[in-house]
Amino acid sequence: MNKLAVIWVALLLHFLPAHAANLNQGIAIDYLDGESRLSGLRLAYRPYYGTFSQIKQLGELDVYWEMSVNLWEFGENNHHDTNLAIAISPVFSSQFTTVANKYPLKWEFGIGVSLIDDTQFAGKDIGSHYQFEDRLGLVMLLDEQQSVSMRYMHYSNGGLNSKNPGLDFFNLSYGYRF
Repeated sequence: MNKLAVIWVALLLHFLPAHAANLNQGIAIDYLDGESRLSGLRLAYRPYYGTFSQIKQLGELDVYWEMSVNLWEFGENNHHDTNLAIAISPVFSSQFTTVANKYPLKWEFGIGVSLIDDTQFAGKDIGSHYQFEDRLGLVMLLDEQQSVSMRYMHYSNGGLNSKNPGLDFFNLSYGYRF
């Protein structure tokens, strides 16, 4: 588990100096609710936000990179299992409507990679420490700095291992840009 934390901090320190001067960063805190008695907390750092508009059919596509630390818990208070994961993912989004003529609403998707501490978790053998982190969700911008999101997130090894049951989460998130 300590190796995972060291890797995450190294990634954070690598990306932070290059973009700190832009003041175009963000953080997020997420609550994860998974299958059965699986839940978690996710802390994310977004070192880069940008816009991609070279493909006309997509319109204006926003993109950010996200690095996260995930702490998952499974089971009851007197008998539970915990796991730690770190992940990095590019995330793409685009506004498709406005709520109450005030709050932009965006769809988002991303596919990244994650490193999970324990392959035996939540009564499953997930096959490998290396997993893909997939997301599909909605993001509502509250103002220029704050957002709330609702997502479906899926972790699996993409069939690279014969054991690939995957882990599914419903995710609620609060994000803040600075």
